[in-house]
Parts: sequence; C-alpha cells; structure tokens
Amino acid sequence: MKLRQNPRLGETLYETELENGLTVKIYPKSGYHKTYAILTTNYGSIDKTFIPAGETDYVTVPDGIAHFLEHKLFEKKDYDAFEKFGRYGASSNAFTSFTRTSYLFSTTSHLQENLDILLDFVQEPYFSTETVEKEKGIIGQEIQMYNDEPDWRLFYTVIGNLYPSHPVRTDIAGTVDSIAQITPEALYQAHATFYQPSNMNLFIVGQIDDPDEVVDWLNANQAAKTFAQPTEIVRSLPEEAEDGHDIIPYRSLEMPIARSKSMVGIKGLTDYGTGELALETKLKMNLLLELLFGDSSTQVQKLYDDGTLDDSFGYEFAIQRSFNFVTLGGDADNAQELSDAIINILEHATESPDFSEDNLALVKRAAIGEYLQAFNSLEAIANQYSDEFFTEISPFDVLGLIEQVTLADLQQMATDYFKIETMTVCHILPEGANHA
Repeated sequence: MKLRQNPRLGETLYETELENGLTVKIYPKSGYHKTYAILTTNYGSIDKTFIPAGETDYVTVPDGIAHFLEHKLFEKKDYDAFEKFGRYGASSNAFTSFTRTSYLFSTTSHLQENLDILLDFVQEPYFSTETVEKEKGIIGQEIQMYNDEPDWRLFYTVIGNLYPSHPVRTDIAGTVDSIAQITPEALYQAHATFYQPSNMNLFIVGQIDDPDEVVDWLNANQAAKTFAQPTEIVRSLPEEAEDGHDIIPYRSLEMPIARSKSMVGIKGLTDYGTGELALETKLKMNLLLELLFGDSSTQVQKLYDDGTLDDSFGYEFAIQRSFNFVTLGGDADNAQELSDAIINILEHATESPDFSEDNLALVKRAAIGEYLQAFNSLEAIANQYSDEFFTEISPFDVLGLIEQVTLADLQQMATDYFKIETMTVCHILPEGANHA
C-alpha cells in the first residue's frame, strides 16, 4: 500500500487499488471508537448523456436518474440494506450531487460485516417494475416539497441563468415528469456504466487497528463476485458559450414569502479540471470571498448596520467536474439594493479596504484552524477527502496549499473571475406586493 504521512498530525493515510480497479483509502484515527466508511462513484446528476457500457452510441437518460438509482439500490428482492446495517449496529445513508453518488455507514463494531453489506448492496443491483413505480411516488413528493422551498428555487434559478444548456441547471432529483420516464432497464444500464469498480473509491476512517487486514477483507469480498471487463466511460455535455454571452442576466419570481430574497451568481469561464489546480482554485476563491464578504469584512458590516443585509447572507463557491460558479445572497427588504451592493463590492474587489496583507493573514489563520478542526470529525474527513480533488494529492497537502496563497494570487483571481458580463441576478419577491 502507498503511505501518505502527516508529521504535524502524526497520522498516516493508506492507499491501494484492488485488482478490479476499486480505489481504497484507509485512515486510522487513534482514540476514536467509531469507524466511518463511504463508497463513492464518479457519477452524478449531470451525467445524463453517455455511451452505455458495451455499446457504441450515446443515450440521453431522464433527469434525476442518478438520484433515483441511489434510492433504489438500498431495496433488494429479499432484503433491505438499511435493516441489514441495523442488525450490525450501523447507521447508514446516501446522497447524490451533481457529479458523485455516495453510500456510507458509521459503526462502533462489526466493521467487516458492515463493509460487506455496503459493497454488496451497491454492487449487486436489483430493480423491478413494481418497486421502480412505487419509488416514483416517493421521490415525486420529495421534488414537490423542494419546489415549494424559496431558497431552493432561488439557487436553481441562478444556476439556470448561468448555465442555460448545461444539466447542472436541473434539480439533482429531476422533475416529476422526468422520473416518470425511468425504467428498470435504464437503471441497470446506468449502474453497469458508472458503478464499475474502476470508477469508484472507498474511504474508511476511524478505529482501524490493521489496515492490511481491512484490505484482505475487501479483497475477499470482491473476489467472490464477477465483474464485467472495465470500459471507458464516455460522457457528453452540451456546448456553452465560451465567453459567457448566453448567460441570462436577470430573472425574478414571485412566491408566497414575507421578505424578498436576492442572489448574485458568477460563472467561471475557465475549466480547472478536478485535480490539484481545481483544489488550489477552490482554496483561493474561498479565501477571497472570506476577505470580501466574511465576518471581518468592514463593507459587509456596513451593509449589515444600514439594514441592506441580515444574518441570512451567505456565499458559496462550487467547483466540480465541468463547471464552477459563485453565489452570494440572502434575505432583504430591498432585493435590488442588496444585489447592487454585492456587485459593487465584486467590481471593486481589489480596491476594498478589506483587501490587505493583514486581513489575508487573518482569514488564512482562520482557514487553517477550520482545516485542522475538521480532522476531529470522521464524517468531515471521509466526505471531503473522498472527492475527486484528492485522486492525486492527499488531505495532508491542503495545509501547505493554504499557506502558499498570496494577496497577489487573490488579486489575479478577482480580476479574472469577477466580470460583470459573467454575473447574473435573481430576486424572489413576495407575491402580490407592489414591486414598482
């Protein structure tokens, strides 16, 4: 096994690849009673057009199929995976994002048995017409519930403005109409294509006395199964305007809410991939946004004091395979006033009084503190470091990357990224109010 050591933490990460291509990372944490395992496939909601394993032509599947598949894998012909985990004292769950689907459990005992359950239920699909039809009703209710959520609608409207063609604009769960088209055959096809072991990774962290023994367990489990020959995964995405001219600059909605909501979105036009460059970009952008809009920002404090924004204000930088964007916003008495104020700060980022060496040192110290604190959470370690960012580099490299960031780096990032032509605004306004 490959060993990555962190002298500062006194810990070691073990990495190996099983014969069938499954990547395994094991991170023993002394002093913990719990163990957390997460099995992830590099497959999410944006992967709707692809060449199925063993075929030669592209297919386009209904929106929401990755999330639907996640739901259905727990249910088998003669057992339910949740119940099996429960018998061995484990708590289990799963989630789907734009680019990945993950299945996880935490336990304080029976690690081998729970690892077997995890691998078995994810790698051995069972779908029937009856159970698929039943699931459509369950997920359909989930979709309708989110459609009533103003913050959800605000977020997806902004993404839709930034990406008029890219499937990231669509809710991860799909729509009621799209999931109505999902069949058992489509689920088997997606599983055969994207759940190949070589497209997956297993991250285990916590009370682990002997990593080699754990690998032996995994090898025994995988050797008892038959896998198809691995095939190249070929995806396709619609073309977006390279200069961002297809971005929709503004949209507003009315909903039954008491207070307006306002959000500014910025589309990144550069594809940073999914490796070290993407991780560096993420760390730099997070520091830049914290500098301009974080708790220590004098400009945000002024907007808070004059009532332009409140505690609901927040921001996020999303960077994943094939897209990256920033969102900033919150509740406001005057949605236009808030979005104007945000854009003003973005357009004059490097002239901000908060843009200084001293403030950068402060936000870097805070980021390093959060980074080190996260190593106390098994869930945070597993969820964060099973991401695509860490195929080539290790979690232990993050600290060095943060320490290397300079004010000049952030100045360049602000200049390259914060352009008015790549921004969009969405307002959600109270229904029936006079918005003139």
